[in-house]
Amino acid sequence: MKRALVRTSVVAAALGASALTSPTSAAPPATAVAATPAAAAPAAGPLADGVTHDENPGVPVGASWTEHYFAAPQAGSPTKVTLHADVLRPEGLAPTEETPVVLSVGPYFNHAGQTGRETDEVQPSSRFDDLIDGARLMERGYTVVLVDNRGFGASTGCLDWMGAGEQADVRKAVRWSASRPWSTGKVGMYGKSYDAVTGLWGADLDPRGLEAVVAQEPLWNMYPYLYSNDVPRGNQTGTPLAYNSIASLGGTSGDTDRYNEAAAYEQQHPECLARNLRDNVANTSQQDPYWTLRNQAVKAEGARTPLFVTQGFTESNTKPEQMEQYLRNHVGPTRGWLGPWEHVRGNEVDPETGDLSQGRSGFFAEVGRFYDRHLKGIEPSSGNDPAFVVQDNFGDWRAQRTWPMADTTRAVALGSGRYVDAGPVDEAAVRRGDAAGTGLSAAQARRVAEQQVPPTTVERRDGDVDQQVRSSLGTAAERADAELSAAGLLPTSYQTWSRPVRQETRVTGTPRVTLKTRGEGQVYVSMWDVDPESQTATLINENVAELRTTGRTFDLKGMDWTLAKGHSMAIGIGTITGGSWRALPSGRVVTVKDAAVRLSTQSTADDRPTQGAESPWLSRYIEDNTIGSGEVPTGTFRVPTP
Repeated sequence: MKRALVRTSVVAAALGASALTSPTSAAPPATAVAATPAAAAPAAGPLADGVTHDENPGVPVGASWTEHYFAAPQAGSPTKVTLHADVLRPEGLAPTEETPVVLSVGPYFNHAGQTGRETDEVQPSSRFDDLIDGARLMERGYTVVLVDNRGFGASTGCLDWMGAGEQADVRKAVRWSASRPWSTGKVGMYGKSYDAVTGLWGADLDPRGLEAVVAQEPLWNMYPYLYSNDVPRGNQTGTPLAYNSIASLGGTSGDTDRYNEAAAYEQQHPECLARNLRDNVANTSQQDPYWTLRNQAVKAEGARTPLFVTQGFTESNTKPEQMEQYLRNHVGPTRGWLGPWEHVRGNEVDPETGDLSQGRSGFFAEVGRFYDRHLKGIEPSSGNDPAFVVQDNFGDWRAQRTWPMADTTRAVALGSGRYVDAGPVDEAAVRRGDAAGTGLSAAQARRVAEQQVPPTTVERRDGDVDQQVRSSLGTAAERADAELSAAGLLPTSYQTWSRPVRQETRVTGTPRVTLKTRGEGQVYVSMWDVDPESQTATLINENVAELRTTGRTFDLKGMDWTLAKGHSMAIGIGTITGGSWRALPSGRVVTVKDAAVRLSTQSTADDRPTQGAESPWLSRYIEDNTIGSGEVPTGTFRVPTP
């Protein structure tokens, strides 16, 4: 059942949104909502006695809402830190009647709104009402705790992008939830996007009382959201500015004096906002201590907390980068829903088609069984759920014991070549070419503009606080005119093509590229599925890097894509032409003396089918990221046979 109160949703350049959104649009003037006596909070102090849905329609049906404050380590903040929690207990329970706890920790639980001002009505955040209702948490005897990260909502202290302070918040929130007189001592974490990241950190930190984590569409490492191998993304400044905006929302007019004073913390300490922007912009290398502190994939080594994750392989927001490393390092029980979808929840319904966004039914039922097992000790009555369920690029679902499951892993040699690191031709003045290779001539620049693969553009769905982002290679007209093989003959890139695969071959895991180069510059590597029958090529992976003195080794994104029998793979190497990166081209010729890509492949012969339909995002992705192949050259390498 949905709440009676309807909010006006706004968006920001945050994990739940595209980082390309202007942060100034993240906090428009408040939408005034007439307060009612029933909805008003006490004048001071936490809501001690509990407020129900009958008293405030913003409280989930069957829940009793109270507010609490507790201390957390200072950890770099200019003052002592106090965290705020909204607690939703099953209505009618005695104050000391124990239940297990479902906890979420994050920046989106402000009473005024998640990423912008949505209401002036005092009430707990509606962010996970879908979970509370869909998994029937109140009926099943769970307490839900929503904790504001430091600097957000009514928690004091400086926000710090999952640094030592926010990690301390996760640890403290779990311990606090486990130690309450109404808690059994068993805590499960839940979240999507940023509050899924805090769940992964919970698993890494393993605080006393944490027994299970559900993390949907998380970041697996904080660094790649702002940088790709030393190349800045648009998020480099957009994301810290967006979170600065969220941290500055303030409370509602009906909130307590204590809440509103804490929610104004950034006004009293503007140095927090300045530091958040400065630190994220000044530290550009993944090896900087600032980022090694924030690498949850590395910190997951030896973690044993049971984990349930979802991840879209075609995500444009929180991409599957270092996912394989995290899952490999995490040694506890793990399950996941993986497939070709965007930044969506497991239960979400696509507004255009009315179908489930991920394509598989029963998400909340499985989440409920997962929590029942690890927080209550109740084994499922109908047998165990598959560890991993994966949807492929044909829309078919399979069950398997882990991910990835590779039959063969081998590095294959790619051709040598050269390219001019000219960057996006529409962003730089045309430079006159010469023998030293300092740029493109005017004629070359025109040819590149006409024949290059259309740069990626991003379209975001306004009005959705979790921001489903849709990325595409230019416009439909540009895709119709583009040919992959022609782009490989331009001075700004070259390509290597495989021989056709002899059998259906799944490319899975995380491809690793090794380049030995001469010349200063940046590099963009793309991977394509080429269909000889339709004469089309679909982009299936990509990444960029700043080249070092002699080259670079770096990973592409995690993937799971099946090449049909007779299809080929093409690998493009060249300058960064656009997309989500802020290219800083050298204008120089880069010579690739040697190149290789490590590929893992899996046979499809032993796939175990499981229930699920095609995600509506799959056909959109293929439509948006497919161009003509052009004349297919003779292949020079073989994709490893599984």
